[in-house]
Amino acid sequence: MQPSILILLPWPPSIRLCYENLIHPRFPDLPIKTVGSVEEAAETISDVEIFMAFGVAVTRDIFVHAKRLKWVHAFGTGVDGLIDQAGLKNDVIVTSTRGIHGAPLSEIAILHMLALARDFPRSIRSQDKHQWDRFRARVLHGKRVGILGVGLIAEALAPRVKALGMTVVGISRTPRPLPDFDEWASRDDLTAAVADLDFLVLLIPLDETTRHIIDERIIHAMKKGAYIVNIARGGVIDEKALERGLASGHLGGAALDTVHQEPLQPDDPLWDAPNLIITPHLGGFYDTYPEDSMDQICFNMSRFLAGAYDEMINLEPR
Repeated sequence: MQPSILILLPWPPSIRLCYENLIHPRFPDLPIKTVGSVEEAAETISDVEIFMAFGVAVTRDIFVHAKRLKWVHAFGTGVDGLIDQAGLKNDVIVTSTRGIHGAPLSEIAILHMLALARDFPRSIRSQDKHQWDRFRARVLHGKRVGILGVGLIAEALAPRVKALGMTVVGISRTPRPLPDFDEWASRDDLTAAVADLDFLVLLIPLDETTRHIIDERIIHAMKKGAYIVNIARGGVIDEKALERGLASGHLGGAALDTVHQEPLQPDDPLWDAPNLIITPHLGGFYDTYPEDSMDQICFNMSRFLAGAYDEMINLEPR
């Protein structure tokens, strides 16, 4: 009997079946069901062997009753929301999607940096009001950008911001020689690492060691007028401390592509924080993302069906 697959995608109905439609032609005998809410997933997961989702979409523990579950796949690079669920059994295989995020996340990081430096929201608001509001903007050229979390995405971002004339500082526990990084700083002394940065870009995964790693102390260690860009996970920033840093004028601004609770509720005070740009987790949400990830997913599917679990790629330690 073939294992069944449950896919959770809280996307618009017009694109919700994209993964199912890509997997089915390669594995036509596998039963696949796609649902649009975590509540629907909770009702169905007891009968499936394979579960696929973005970790941020799993807003409650749905694994308690997943008696047959053998493999969980994260459509994103992060596995928080999946691997940290108390109900997930230790023998369940967990994999993620890697290696396709460098270009899209680099682009949104640069979009945020340019928008902050040039106060692009001000121009949009002036256009909405039909006002000719001319002001002097900052440039990225000559500025220092620190990248906290140096993995594949950071390696893709570094040459792009360096091409804009920026000095690139890698912040990591394990500095290593990489092209396009001009300097290295230690994550273990983060207050010193951020002190002379103009921009701090967060690419660090969320785990028990990184939750609220950017707190009041780190924000105040940054120089006045500096910017923070978070394209990692909302939980790596103490958002209340960020609000205070923005309100006081210590920070020049910030941009968040991910927040502590997604979707961000309409009454959340973050919406009204000064000099803050919020985008609704758009970094990896691009036109060919499912197609770009399909070779990884289908390779692992073939290995899983063959019982060759040790040959699966992008395995997460359990």
